Amino acid sequence: MTPDNLEAALQAAFTRCDTSSCPLSEQQKQILLQVAGELITQREFDNTDSPASNPLDELTPEQRQSFLQFVLTQEQQNNPWKIQLLNDWLQERNSGEMQFIREIYGFGWLNRIEPVHIAKYAEMYAEDTLKLKVGDRIEVSNGLWEWVQETGPCSRQWFPCTVIAVDQTTNSDYTSCSIRFSNGAEYQIQGVYNWNRYNWRWAENGR
Repeated sequence: MTPDNLEAALQAAFTRCDTSSCPLSEQQKQILLQVAGELITQREFDNTDSPASNPLDELTPEQRQSFLQFVLTQEQQNNPWKIQLLNDWLQERNSGEMQFIREIYGFGWLNRIEPVHIAKYAEMYAEDTLKLKVGDRIEVSNGLWEWVQETGPCSRQWFPCTVIAVDQTTNSDYTSCSIRFSNGAEYQIQGVYNWNRYNWRWAENGR
């Protein structure tokens, strides 16, 4: 979609809001147009031949630690962390310690973040900052269903799949999840954060 087409689509949405008796303010319209423009620019950049990078690499260590703590807190409260920041932006609310993202990096940067990027740094703290949700894209290792070796004829392989169910035992940290492969086959991972954490990882464009 070109910038002109995107702006036309947003203007049509604004008109629909007006006719539905829920008009947006001029400030809200400008914010949406600005964010959309940043996303288009970032997508054009991502489609170049430059290698993909981790947006979190661009933060200072202090900013990165604050950001990871914010994401962890939101996840523990079952609040989508990215939506929380977008709502703050749209409603002109101060995001507290996360205000620097809006003021320094913008929403083009925010839109680039995938679970795999967060997982890279979360591993340094030996914890899963992000929890699995239905619809997440992950990759699983054949170590779930067969004996594998780092070298040899039965080496580790990775297969993309989609999380279709998450089941956490009441009053327990034990969690299992069900996944579906592209061929329609399904599999249940027991102890997904415990003994089987080694056998799955976040996929690119995971969520």
